[in-house]
Amino acid sequence: MMELLASIGCHFRIPLKTMWLWISLVLVLQYSKTVLSDSNYLIGLGSYDITGPAADVNMMGYANTEQIASGIHFRLRARSFIVAEPQGKRVVFVNLDACMASQLVTIKVLERLKARYGNLYTEQNVAISGIHTHAGPGGYLQYVVYIVTSLGFVHQSFDALVDGIEKSIVQAHENLQPGSIFVNKGELLDAGVNRSPSAYLNNPASERSKYKYNVDKEMTLLKFVDDQWGPVGSFNWFATHGTSMSRTNSLISGDNKGAAARFMEDWFEQNSAKSDELGTDEIPRRVSSIISSIHNNHHELLELASSFQSSPGKPATRISSAARRVRSALRQADKPGFVSAFCQTNCGDVSPNVLGAFCLDTGVPCDFNHSTCGGKNELCYGRGPGYPDEFESTRIIGERQFNKAVDLFNTASEQLKGKIDYRHSYVDFSQLEVTIPKEGGGSEVVKTCPAAMGFAFAAGTTDGPGAFDFKQGDDKGNPFWRLVRNLLKAPDKKQVECHSPKPILLDTGEMKQPYDWAPSILPVQILRIGQLVILSVPGEFTTMSGRRLRDAVKTMLTSSGSGEFGSNTHVVIAGLTNTYSQYITSFEEYQIQRYEGASTLYGPHTLSAYIQEFQKLASALIKGQTVEPGPQPPDFLKKQISFLTPVVMDSTPAGVNFGDVSSDVPANSTFKRGSTVTVVFWSACPRNDLMTEGTFALVEILQGKDTWVPTYDDDDFCLRFNWSRPSKLSPRSQATIEWTIPPSASLGVYRIRHFGAAKRLMGSIQHFTGTSSAFVVA
Repeated sequence: MMELLASIGCHFRIPLKTMWLWISLVLVLQYSKTVLSDSNYLIGLGSYDITGPAADVNMMGYANTEQIASGIHFRLRARSFIVAEPQGKRVVFVNLDACMASQLVTIKVLERLKARYGNLYTEQNVAISGIHTHAGPGGYLQYVVYIVTSLGFVHQSFDALVDGIEKSIVQAHENLQPGSIFVNKGELLDAGVNRSPSAYLNNPASERSKYKYNVDKEMTLLKFVDDQWGPVGSFNWFATHGTSMSRTNSLISGDNKGAAARFMEDWFEQNSAKSDELGTDEIPRRVSSIISSIHNNHHELLELASSFQSSPGKPATRISSAARRVRSALRQADKPGFVSAFCQTNCGDVSPNVLGAFCLDTGVPCDFNHSTCGGKNELCYGRGPGYPDEFESTRIIGERQFNKAVDLFNTASEQLKGKIDYRHSYVDFSQLEVTIPKEGGGSEVVKTCPAAMGFAFAAGTTDGPGAFDFKQGDDKGNPFWRLVRNLLKAPDKKQVECHSPKPILLDTGEMKQPYDWAPSILPVQILRIGQLVILSVPGEFTTMSGRRLRDAVKTMLTSSGSGEFGSNTHVVIAGLTNTYSQYITSFEEYQIQRYEGASTLYGPHTLSAYIQEFQKLASALIKGQTVEPGPQPPDFLKKQISFLTPVVMDSTPAGVNFGDVSSDVPANSTFKRGSTVTVVFWSACPRNDLMTEGTFALVEILQGKDTWVPTYDDDDFCLRFNWSRPSKLSPRSQATIEWTIPPSASLGVYRIRHFGAAKRLMGSIQHFTGTSSAFVVA
């Protein structure tokens, strides 16, 4: 069998590593059937489209006003798991292909869950976490500072998230079946570097000496195994920023973590289908048949392709079901789809641009302390492993996480056993009293501060530099920007002293017009699944701050004497969860005032405040006690303001229909794997219909003489949907669809299709389709 698979790999130039993944999958499917008798939970997983508006909306993450969405690299999804005791408690974890969770989104999702399920799912046991892609539409957070660049609130972004999260949880709930969960850990060395090493070095040497690296290299993975179906999903946590895609990218993308999820879901679905369908006797016959047909029928394929010319665009009352769910084509109808999520943890100072930061003008490394080039930050950029191709960097970092996840998935053997439990509280971080150790012994009480952002915040990072004359490591500020700041809100002496040594650029916690600029009430939450403990944090912890929080909670759990938590207790941080409050550095890193320190909202004792509050939750968890719910966060939905211009109408040139081909494939054309096929269609604004769980772009292959079968859509890494107008206010637009033919593509006759929706002057929506001429992949 091994020799046979190796020969197939040679025939189709499949990398040896991929062949071993196939082999290991077959083995793990067989192995899984022998370990199901000890299931102790109900498990359910779900996934739903949250892509949102693919045009005109500013992207969330880089705060670059010029980064406006204009198409799709691949779609965004909400992925959920539910774990329940058969007659007891349950927890829900949702992973979003979004920059971060939103307090307002969380509030509205919980309202919907209450209406649907009563008190089964509440803020106590539901965690909603973002992967931190910087390539998703913004405008869905409720605080002013986070929606300025998106011209205020964007209802389409918000609604897509709320709808998608709810539907993914409903799927998971309806899929609940007896099953088991296995946990595994391992090191991934080449997917993240520290982008603020000078701040990290300010941590005590004795503390740094306990760790081999200046970022966390450990991935923690959960493998979900259904009693009936075997493996049905995996969720893992690993620290690296979603910034492989740059601040100039305009295609919606899940970045490296979203890509890794696609790779793993496709790997499992495709190869499990192969293992189900092909016996060892069938494989050689199929391979021989395919190779013979390729050699003998090339001319026939060209003739067949030439008979299918581009067809004019035509109205469509609905989008064909064939244009939807291409990725599910191999799935058994009654079997739950495999769901794989690559979650975020303490990524605050971790960059996926692993080659380092260099000056664009000279090519030399940027200044170590300030990440500047000649004193300016604008020219200092980090380089990903695919430099200068950001799509390739995204693929590589995604693939590295995927490969590690497959390894952990295949070797996971430690089963989670024990209670399901949780604790949650809302805490006002604006003036929280915190007890910290005092130099020389004893303790003292300090306070956090109302939120504020420092001058170095505006400098950005090496993943996405800021503008003007800001720089990281600035603990002084300058008179001009202080004058500009004071026009908005001048901080008083108490606030300045509280945040020292941070020079305040924006006093966001005390800015209340037209409503709050920054959060003050934050959720803290612990979820327990047996010996796994998840710490839901509403921000970006740096490497060392995350280590301190994990260690503090684990020490409390394992030294409690309760006997419930032993040395095999696993503690993970789920970053950017339930709401967003920017960064959390260690006290020592805060003194350096790099970007992360300047973005630590509540002053130098923010981390100590988190550790104190999580220790309270851990203590309550151990003792079986309840905790005070705390003050409820505000709901500003009715106060939201939007300046985003609506779509007025769409049009085409005279004699042209929506969906008509503007630039077709060459007549009688043949393409090889690895080459790119490009077709341009007359189109309309993607905001007219988000094509949720559908597609704007589709590649089809011809089967027989006249049957077209979907093979790739705009949720595939290899297919890009680009949308553009000739000018900002023009009602005319075009869709450029680019398909880079993957090595795994079957040989044969193909065509490319475009689906869209146009808005008439009176406001009605007309759906349309367009089709390219056929071409051969040979």
